Amino acid sequence: MDAKQTITQLEQFRQRVYQSFDLRADATMELIDALSSNTTARSVVELSLSPYFHRHYSSVNDAIGNYLQTSGPQHSEKERRQKEREMMRIVANELEQPQSRKFWLFGMDATPVPRRFANTLSDRGFVYQPNTLRGNKPVTIGHQYSHMAFLPEKTATASPPWIVPLLVRRITTQETETQVGAEQVTALMSDETLPFHDDLCVQVEDSRYSTPQFLSQVGEHDNLITIARLRSNRTLYRSMQPLAQSERGPGHPTWYGDCFRLHDSTTWGEPDEVTQTPHISRRGHTYTVHIQAWHNLLMRGKRDHPMHNHPFTLVRIRMLDADGRPVFKRTMWLVVIGDRRHRLSLLDVHQAYTQRYDLEHFFRFGKQRLLMASYQTPDVEHEENWCHLVQLAYVQLWLARCLANTLPREWEQYSSKPKSAVTSPSMVQRDFGRIIQQIGTPAAAPKPRGNSPGRAEGTKLVPRERHPVVKKTTKVLKAA
Repeated sequence: MDAKQTITQLEQFRQRVYQSFDLRADATMELIDALSSNTTARSVVELSLSPYFHRHYSSVNDAIGNYLQTSGPQHSEKERRQKEREMMRIVANELEQPQSRKFWLFGMDATPVPRRFANTLSDRGFVYQPNTLRGNKPVTIGHQYSHMAFLPEKTATASPPWIVPLLVRRITTQETETQVGAEQVTALMSDETLPFHDDLCVQVEDSRYSTPQFLSQVGEHDNLITIARLRSNRTLYRSMQPLAQSERGPGHPTWYGDCFRLHDSTTWGEPDEVTQTPHISRRGHTYTVHIQAWHNLLMRGKRDHPMHNHPFTLVRIRMLDADGRPVFKRTMWLVVIGDRRHRLSLLDVHQAYTQRYDLEHFFRFGKQRLLMASYQTPDVEHEENWCHLVQLAYVQLWLARCLANTLPREWEQYSSKPKSAVTSPSMVQRDFGRIIQQIGTPAAAPKPRGNSPGRAEGTKLVPRERHPVVKKTTKVLKAA
């Protein structure tokens, strides 16, 4: 796609996003532009100092609060799901058909938004957050958000880790990551207006999604293949050949055969398929990726989530150095499940799961550069609105990735000669202000309306209610 077509695509996307705003459309659009071109602000209110935000600082919170205003508590969740699907359709229309791949690749993961000291914020809980200090528990207090994203094809090995976020949703204290993730997958795969509705789709997840509850639900989609990581202490089973009614004795039919313990190599047997491929790291070191696969294995299910009808392929991946020694201490185990899983080669499985780590780059960039976790508000709805605006700002940067110029700083000499023709998210953000000046904005200029009278003299505000931190128990998890 040439520069003219890219500019046209970006302008049309911005116009569709602008028209989707019901209230405060001009302020919201300018806020997204200020966020997309931000290089100095460290808090959300500082975005009002951006040269691309022409309104007063009070319009920042006004725009965030009016991004979505529900008609009432009873219809709040339904209307928010409708808004999520509306934005998903707008973003999905910008996706390009895969060229070198024979499938559409998606990734899913959850990330925390710490709010340890927000006593007036409701529905806070104990959520997982990685901790770099040894001995400290990886736990914080706040909210957790589940992200569903499209993982675009990479033109080169050194291509920047771009993703295209499609769905973002807060995980309440009454829900789990797998429950929300399964609902997002259903919303994505059941929408007939999306360009990939009838095509082969592949999604990749980490080990938290390798549970029977999640795999049994997403396994109902015929054109979806799920690749999830397994913990090395799991026990799987070989599938039994079904017997005829005359050969089978009384009692329940046998579904599960011999055990396949991931930590016990004596139970593995010979793999059904083996391959290997060279891998060159970013530092130029050459390694060998050794891949083994066992077909038609099963895992134990639950009463409400039977797994004997969902056989899968187990994949073992090791990276070896020149001497044949493992580079990493732990072996990677993957489960490939879906009716059309045999259409993927072992190299496809390895390459697809390797790209899952681009989600981690998105979370890091979103929190450091797009202020994803920096919005301080006592309203849960406003926090959810802000996460949606961050999603739209990132999509803008993705659409402008071929228009931006590389602008390294003096101490970033290694960035003066990019290894890829596509610019990284940080570089696009630095140059996005110039792009806005060239293509313009659909937002109208602000009109002076005089000074607000403010609160009446003597007005006393009622203190906000303090909410306790919700701690999930076994009963809550089972009910979810």
